[in-house]
This record gives sequence, structure tokens and C-alpha cells, in this order.
Amino acid sequence: MTPLRRRFDEARLAFMLLTRLPVGKLRDPAPSLAEAQWAYPLVGLVVGTVTWAVLHGAIAIGIGPDAAALAAIAATILVTGGLHQDGLADFVDGIGGGRDRTHCLEIMRDSRIGSYGVVALILAVGTSAAALGDIAGYLTLATALTIAVSSRLAMLAVLLALPAARGDGLGFSAAAGLRMAWVPGAMLVTGLTLTMGWSALVVIITAAVATCIIAVLAVRHIGGQTGDVLGAVQAVSEALAWLALSAALSP
Repeated sequence: MTPLRRRFDEARLAFMLLTRLPVGKLRDPAPSLAEAQWAYPLVGLVVGTVTWAVLHGAIAIGIGPDAAALAAIAATILVTGGLHQDGLADFVDGIGGGRDRTHCLEIMRDSRIGSYGVVALILAVGTSAAALGDIAGYLTLATALTIAVSSRLAMLAVLLALPAARGDGLGFSAAAGLRMAWVPGAMLVTGLTLTMGWSALVVIITAAVATCIIAVLAVRHIGGQTGDVLGAVQAVSEALAWLALSAALSP
């Protein structure tokens, strides 16, 4: 298998993991999750395009900006299968109700959702939809892509920076990749921000702060990262980036 074909299969695996989009079957020898981690930010290119297209498509047929924004957020959740929202809910339930590290991890593995998780989902989805509706008339494709890509780069950064909190699961399986796996995503975000102007700083700084807060909470409560932690990083950094951008761009 050629190196180019290998990279292509790694990107396909990233899309298999982080979206519900049909990308075909992988042939043996299939790449591992760790080998595919460099491509996680690339998924944001498709998800961000969906957000932008649904928002402006809905507005074009006469739907108001708030309802159009809610439709756009719903579309992105459908595309990703609610993966990150599920992680957010489990993470918040775990750190909110866990007595200690072991209990937090047990709660996070439980498929049932608790009151903390429900509130977190309402706040995250509601914040994203409200903020997006507020700037619907100003949203460019570059902005939508920047937020989608940078929030997934943040997820990758936590995956690379923190140890796995348990000896199995997504966080453990994907944690053994190359330490420089963040470089392609960082280059992509840099290129996007150059087309976005000063508001790109708002997005990047907000996503970075949100990521650091969740990383600190994860280390304090469970000693590292899991797949749920990564989902929480993506969902929260994206929601707060929309909110900060709304504050920056609103007249």
C-alpha cells in the first residue's frame, strides 16, 4: 500500500469514527485509531460546511434566523451522530455525581443520562443555536469551518496531552499516535484564520480556554482523558466559540 493510500484510509477511518457519513469499507491492513488521529480536524471541514449550508439554505427559503440556526445545529448533530454531545453528557454526569475517580469513571461508562448531563446538553445546544442565530447574517463559510476544525483540533490536543484515564475505550485506543499529529490540523486552522480576519482570534482564544478548563477538570476528577472527555472538549469549545463570536460580531 502506498503512503498516499495509507493516509487516505486513515482519513476515512477518522470520518467513520467522528461522523455517520458513508465512506466505504476499509481493506486490510486497516489503520488504527491512533494512526488516524491526525485527520480528526479534517472532519470539521465537512461538518462546518453542513452547518453553513443548512443555515443559509434555511434562511433562503424564508425561515427565520433563530429557527435556521437550530436547524443547522440539528443537522451537524445528525451528521456526527450526536457523538460529542453524548460525551459531554457522560462527562458532566461523571464529575457532577462521582464520589471519587473510580465512581466518576463508572458513571461516565453508564449509558443512562442523568440530570447533570441533561442540563449540560440543553445549555450547549441552546447556546450554539442562539449564538448562531444572532450572527446568521454575518456567518461566512470560513468562519463555520474555523470553528468546526478548531474544536476538533482542541479534542486532538487533549488526546495527545493527557494520559488515558482507563486501560480501554476510545481514549486509550487512540492515545498512542504520533506526538506531531496535531501539525496538519494546526496548519489548516492557521490557513482558515487568515481568511477570517480579527474575529479568528476570538474563536481560537475561546476554544483554547474552554479546552484548558475541561482538561483541568478531567485530570482532577479522573486523572486523564477518555472518549467522553474528548467529546466534551469538542462540544463545549464549539458552543463557547459561537457565543464569543456572537458577542464580537453583533452590532
